[in-house]
Amino acid sequence: MIRPAVFLASLLVNVAALAQGRGDALPIPRYVSLKSDEVNVRTGPGVQYPIEWVFTRRHLPVEVIEQYEYWRKIRDVEGTTGWVHNSMISGKRYALVTGDVRSLRKKPEPAAPDAAKLEPGVIGQILECEGAFCRIEAGGIKGWLA
Repeated sequence: MIRPAVFLASLLVNVAALAQGRGDALPIPRYVSLKSDEVNVRTGPGVQYPIEWVFTRRHLPVEVIEQYEYWRKIRDVEGTTGWVHNSMISGKRYALVTGDVRSLRKKPEPAAPDAAKLEPGVIGQILECEGAFCRIEAGGIKGWLA
């Protein structure tokens, strides 16, 4: 059983870490996005590890699956993993269209009229979610994506 004083102290430490901008207090796994059009992905958590590849797509959504000091191990939509510096990721949420062309709806309803059609590979910023739909902005157009 957790004593209330211990739980409160732990909660305050987590809140203080978040207030200081430290993401290490956030739960894993979690989704983030890439801040830059050029993000080095390394084989381990440090500059002494070789660069395995470079992401070249700003706002690409990725999943943080591990962390070590200022380094985050991420996984992309294809399941590829590697380490990036914490300064290269953002807590802003984005969605990546995969599979077939998807309808961006005017309302969060399956039968709502289309606001746009989104091709695979389109990235849109997630503005809010409601049930099975999220409101996103892609290419200057806002709408609801299932």
